[in-house]
Amino acid sequence: MSAVRHFLTLGDLSSAEHRRLIQRACELKRLQRAGEPHAFLENRVLGMIFEKSSTRTRVSFESGMAQFGGHAMFLSPRDTQLGRGEPVEDTARVLSRMVDAVMIRTFDHETVERFASCSRSPVINGLTDRFHPCQLLADMLTFNEHRGEIRGRTVAWVGDGNNMCHSYINAARIFGFHLRIATPAGFEPEAEVVAAGGDAVQVGNDPRAAVEGADLVVTDVWASMGQEEEQAQRERAFADFQVDEDLMALADREALFMHCLPAHRGEEVSAGVLEGEQSVVWEEAENRLHAQKALLEFLILGG
Repeated sequence: MSAVRHFLTLGDLSSAEHRRLIQRACELKRLQRAGEPHAFLENRVLGMIFEKSSTRTRVSFESGMAQFGGHAMFLSPRDTQLGRGEPVEDTARVLSRMVDAVMIRTFDHETVERFASCSRSPVINGLTDRFHPCQLLADMLTFNEHRGEIRGRTVAWVGDGNNMCHSYINAARIFGFHLRIATPAGFEPEAEVVAAGGDAVQVGNDPRAAVEGADLVVTDVWASMGQEEEQAQRERAFADFQVDEDLMALADREALFMHCLPAHRGEEVSAGVLEGEQSVVWEEAENRLHAQKALLEFLILGG
């Protein structure tokens, strides 16, 4: 029996495997758009553990399994013994004997690591406080559709050095692009994650320098889920880090804008940029569905 593959960070797959996933996602998207049956995961079950609420993560995974002919099972803390103190490891040992894969969206990244260490089925990180790898699959698919190969391009991250920023650092190394990060002082990404990105990553505090000539500009909310009490403080710290029309004008003429959503117009992004011609956020959101279907197929049926 081969070892179980998990997807806790982008680093769990090789660069070649990521490229194949993007190609496969394009094909699955074509099948879905054409209305062609593709029940490749018939009778397969995905268990979905949500300790953080979501729109895109739940709908994309649930719809994806339905389109594949399988089933997705939503489990909140109220629906499992995890909510009553059962050890993560015990839940993993039991649940992974009953489902073909498990997706977990939670706070502490250690939770998905502990779960995966005892799981017989593939475990997918649907988001943790440190990483959001599924969103990066969608982002890479979206750039590929609109501009082709991202290798050798320049990406600007403007905003918080959060889980999305960490996953962009991982992606820079794996997909071969240069990443410029601009955060307010004190909100930089973790040094350990930055170090793993090597020469592909540059961290600073000047959004204009980061965006200059970039092929892709990305941002995220200033206060993530669980940081609501810091909202006022963060609004002051991030006041000069809004991606607006003036900032986007510094990027390459063909630059794209992305945001993992939900977006706060007038905070991290202006309404004009979010709704503008360079924005691909709606395609980016849809591509969660197609990229994750490729991932589910890869993990459940084997690469």
